Order: sequence, then C-alpha cells, then structure tokens
Amino acid sequence: MNEFELIARLTKSLPTNQSVLAGAGDDCAVLDFGAPDKLLLFKTDAVVEGIHFTKDTPPEKIGHKALGRCLSDIAAMAGTPTAALVTLGLPKGFEPEFIGKIYDGMSALAKKYGVAIVGGETTANPERIFISVALLGTVKRGKQILRSGAKVGDAIFVTGDLGGSPAGKHLEFEPRLAEARWLAEHFLIHAMIDLSDGLAGDLRHILKASDVGAELLKTAVPISRAAKLQARTGTPAKPAFAAALTDGEDFELLFTVAGGDAVKLLDAWKKTFHGLRLSCIGKIVAGGGVTIRDKNGARTLDDHGYVHFT
Repeated sequence: MNEFELIARLTKSLPTNQSVLAGAGDDCAVLDFGAPDKLLLFKTDAVVEGIHFTKDTPPEKIGHKALGRCLSDIAAMAGTPTAALVTLGLPKGFEPEFIGKIYDGMSALAKKYGVAIVGGETTANPERIFISVALLGTVKRGKQILRSGAKVGDAIFVTGDLGGSPAGKHLEFEPRLAEARWLAEHFLIHAMIDLSDGLAGDLRHILKASDVGAELLKTAVPISRAAKLQARTGTPAKPAFAAALTDGEDFELLFTVAGGDAVKLLDAWKKTFHGLRLSCIGKIVAGGGVTIRDKNGARTLDDHGYVHFT
C-alpha cells in the first residue's frame, strides 16, 4: 500500500463538523470560525532524517525546509501564514548546538514571512531526527483556491523551473506566498497546488479532484539548469525532462485559469515578477489522465512523482 492508498483508507470516514469547508484531500484544511472577512487555514508537515535530509545537511537548511514545506502549502491556498507549532523528535546523543541551528533556520524563515513560532513538543525518537510543523494561516473569504476547480479549456501554468531539486533547491526554496496571493487578487484561479512530489504526481491530484484530464506540451515545460546538468553528468543519468516531471520538491505553484485569461495573466506577471518565470505548459481536457504532446505526436504520460512506501 503506497502513501496515497493509505491516505484514502484513513480519511474515508473521518469525523467532521460545521466549521470544516475543506478537510483532508487538499493542501490545507479550510475552516470557518465566523470571522466576517477571513477563513482559517491549518496544515501540518514533517521532515525525517534519511528521507528529507541527511546527517551532513547544514542544520539551518533543515530548519528552513521544515517550515518552508508548510509555508508552500499555505501559498497553494493563496493564504497568509500566522503561527506555527514544532514537534521535535531526537535520538539519544543528539548535539544541542546542531538542534539550536535547526531552530535558527526555522526562525529566520519565520521572521521573513511574519510567522510566530508559539511552542510545540519534544520527544525521544530512536536513531534519527524527526521534525513536524503545524501551521495556521488565514485567507480572504472567497479567495481560497482548492485543487478541485479545474475546468475543461483551462490553461495550465507553473512558476519557476522544474527538476534537479536534489542538487540543493529542496533545502533552499522560497515558498511562493506573495505570488499566490497576487494571483488570487488579480485573476480567477480555478485550481492550484504546490509542487512537492513532482509535476507528474501533483498535476494528477488536481485532475482527480476536478474530474478532468490534461494535455501537456513537452517543449513548454520549464526545465532547470540543475536537471539538465544532472542529465549530462549523473550516475546513472536521468533525462532532464523526466527529472522535471518526477524529481519533486520544486515547491513551485501549479495552477489553472480560464484559457481566455492566459495571455493577460502572462503579460501582467512579467510586469510584476521580473525574476521568476511563469510558463503555460498545457491545457485541461475532458476525460482523465495526462497526455504529452511533442514533435512526434502525443503519448500517455506514464511517469509518476515521488510516492512514499513504494
């Protein structure tokens, strides 16, 4: 049983109440506690030594990643983060100075985005470091963006460049909070997700939630320099396009918008975000699955992103 099969099994009959507007199955839970202009966002995520970082990873970068993953999910809902709790699991013989530097990394990122770290929990954990962050945020009422709103005819967009994250980006990424809020404020974004498991996997989450399919143009997918270098020098070599589809931990935004708004959006983006690429990589179509189109025609995409327990 892989990660998503397990999630489906565990969440099929979870209890709920009248405050829940969106629960399990999206980037954050969306909760309504009666504030006239805002909804509450709630997210938790974890990083584990040996899975998300190694013993040799600089501790400040571990802290950055631990909080940044949750911030990226708040961005995917077009929200603003507010306060975090941190659960820290440590093995025997841990180095207090090393752990302190992890918190320095978290604190630096938290200050940058106005997030308060308000407490948490510490516990023993055999063999390796485990960090779980629970994050609260807010979003303007009616401006929250779910995975389930993609429509046939939508253009599919992605920010930044994809692939090659193991070369360093997975530890140094900037969550696209300002960009996501700008999108929600200026355009009707139908669906959005952050790219944590890879384009091939995360696009399918939108398609499943929206009951649609997608057609991608191979030459339009923005491939990072790191992925291209990996393709030339890696052992074993991984094609750059495959890396862009499957490496994961890009932490860019993937979203859909009405096809008629695509050119207007691109023009406005270029005037607002000069240093960050925005690419239209395909369109939403009827049916299911993902098709890749290139100079040789079209084929069904068989690649998948990162999946735990496989």
